[in-house]
Amino acid sequence: MDAGGARQLDGQEPEAAVALSPEDADIAAAIGQGDHRGALALCARHHGAAVGRLCMAMVGSQAEAEDLAQETLLAAHDGFDSWRGDGSVRSWLSAIARRKCARHLERSRRQQNRLRLVHDAARAGTEEHVLLKQRAERARAALSHIRPSEREALLLRYVGELSFRDLASACGIEEAAARKRVSRAIARLREIAVKE
Repeated sequence: MDAGGARQLDGQEPEAAVALSPEDADIAAAIGQGDHRGALALCARHHGAAVGRLCMAMVGSQAEAEDLAQETLLAAHDGFDSWRGDGSVRSWLSAIARRKCARHLERSRRQQNRLRLVHDAARAGTEEHVLLKQRAERARAALSHIRPSEREALLLRYVGELSFRDLASACGIEEAAARKRVSRAIARLREIAVKE
């Protein structure tokens, strides 16, 4: 790790120095020392909640989101040796979570022919709970009308709380393309809201 916080690979200078947050620097140090268990604990402590929120936003079920967040952290543990450190740890974890959630949703769609994210709101206990479920159902319905790549970008940006640079890293695209995807998703949501 150099003084600027960017990792060097194979003795070559990175294309653009990436300044790591103190938390990510601790994780990178643990990975560099071969302390994968410690790195995993730090990932869970510093980024676990954000990964969980992202999974929840993508799959809509708390239980499934918790399982997927755990799967994400386990996959990260398995991938520590291949982590290049060219982005933030959160963007790397978000990319893993995004792939895990996408695979999960595809399996669910094949099994059910359509994904049911919110169960019968009429059976819910309180009126406030019913309203929250209905609101979530409307939001998911609106999100279903957005291209998957734009929906993922929007969720990574606002639910995953990624910067555009980290969003680009998580999606494997340029930062300008990440900004454009989020912008198109927001514009599409506005169009849908006007129609309702």
